[in-house]
Amino acid sequence: MAEHITYDYIVCGYSGGTAGCVVAARLAENPKFHVLLIEAGSAMDANMVSRMPADLTTMMGTAQDWNITNQPLASLDGRAVRLNTGKRLGGTSAFSATLCIRGMRQDYDDWDIDGWTGDEMFQYMSKAELFIPKPGSDARSEDHGSEGPLQTTSHDPMPISDAVLRSFQSMSLPLVPDLFSTGLTPNGSGHVLRSITIANRCSSSAAYFLKDDRLKGDLVIMPNTLVEKIEIAGSNGILRAVGVKVKGSDRPIYAREEIILSAGVYGSPAVLLRSGIGPASEAERHGVHSKIHLPGVGQNLMDHMMASPMYEVVGGLTSDFQYWHPGGRDMSRADYIQHKACYFSQFPFGTFAYARLDERLSNSSLWNTSQREEGRDPMGLTPQQPHVEIWNTENYSPKAPADLAPTSGEHAFGMCVALLSPRSRGQVALQSSDPTANPIVDHNYLHDPLDMLVLSEACQMVNDIVVKGEGTKNLVKGSWPRFLQHHNHTSRGQWEHFIRRSASTSYHPAGTCKMGSDDDPMAVLDSQLQVRGVQCLRVADASVMPKLISGAPQMAIYAIAEKAADMIKAEYVY
Repeated sequence: MAEHITYDYIVCGYSGGTAGCVVAARLAENPKFHVLLIEAGSAMDANMVSRMPADLTTMMGTAQDWNITNQPLASLDGRAVRLNTGKRLGGTSAFSATLCIRGMRQDYDDWDIDGWTGDEMFQYMSKAELFIPKPGSDARSEDHGSEGPLQTTSHDPMPISDAVLRSFQSMSLPLVPDLFSTGLTPNGSGHVLRSITIANRCSSSAAYFLKDDRLKGDLVIMPNTLVEKIEIAGSNGILRAVGVKVKGSDRPIYAREEIILSAGVYGSPAVLLRSGIGPASEAERHGVHSKIHLPGVGQNLMDHMMASPMYEVVGGLTSDFQYWHPGGRDMSRADYIQHKACYFSQFPFGTFAYARLDERLSNSSLWNTSQREEGRDPMGLTPQQPHVEIWNTENYSPKAPADLAPTSGEHAFGMCVALLSPRSRGQVALQSSDPTANPIVDHNYLHDPLDMLVLSEACQMVNDIVVKGEGTKNLVKGSWPRFLQHHNHTSRGQWEHFIRRSASTSYHPAGTCKMGSDDDPMAVLDSQLQVRGVQCLRVADASVMPKLISGAPQMAIYAIAEKAADMIKAEYVY
């Protein structure tokens, strides 16, 4: 149990989380603050696997994973997608592909919330960042931070990535230096920085907690502890968050100033619902007294759906020999342990691209007849925002079925395509009021037919890049596994079948406690991240996003957390 029963600030949730570690560490920079960070899983990086950038699949399905599964969906041929989420200090930043993608500035402008423009968010991303340049990198130091805790650096590509980059450029996706850090170009190709330091994953716990010289206040981490609910006090319509009830204790832990909920997109709405904050009917269905009716809690669930066709190529291009071929994995582990090198030292995603599909979709009656706002397409995007993100894997993906891996000396790689602005929305609901029971998650993937239209056309575009692009057309032997034959696909209908059978999550959920204006009945938070109608309670994680950004949300979450810490500090009365 923690040393104090009362703290100035309590950062809580299902786990410390990416944002929670940032907020707690930034608050602890003030020597006057007593800060408690509640963590459901283990406290620090005791497990070497969690530090190895390329070995996250080893943690999936273990005690370090919340093991949440989406509800089976007819749109995915009845499949239930696994939604792996980190259950340890640092949350999913200790579980991610380390990608440092900022998205488009327009993405944040579209939130239409004072103080959260693209320019402002990019400044906070730079505040979090410590960019370490490498020889040959096209990233410009002036576009990156130089004093933050989160170390970023460039990726050392395998030959297959160089080949894919040449194909991108030959297929109307020009090379744009540092494309994914500037937020200005919606159609092009380039390289993505990674949150890696000396071949180790730089999670939020490693970045913000392992440099103890910055922590001047009193920071206590309470590991292996589940949050049951937020204690709410008040009457006459004035409610205040005063403490946190944790599993296994009859006594709440109290907060003098504020409680910050950073339990993630699935956990934050679940904690609010167990506390009686959310749709009144949902709380009462589980025997929870409704404190305040906020219908948006748990709604607006979004994610980047991803399809990943794989291809067989000639030898000498991929890293399959370091992982899938006989003895490769053991050799690579030994090399990592001894030299911090080889396969496990970086995540095997190669080169990336943003793409607009306007011309390719111009022959679709659904696209042409769908409603659109002035200056935007049917997906709600301006011409300054991409429809999809594309990237290659540098071997057969460890996430894919192991029984289909190229273990007999073959070589394969994947082309991943993510739908960046889906129209479909899902929800998070309680399974029960017991905090040990995972919430019920329904992403409602591909419910809107426009989502399938854009994703299927993007798959055809990716196939064209692979089989016709200058860098890969003479290297690709066909599909992998060979029996699939998707390299011969020529229509959206063929790709629809592929998507329903195999598409999955990009692990980029957002939106279940969204910010919004006063006239938005579904907004859970105001522009200060404060829960509407409840004083001294904020949310800081990806659940606050009203809309998805264009790409992996890691850098956006760091920015949200940095801004949250600044807002909290600004309100402290000395």
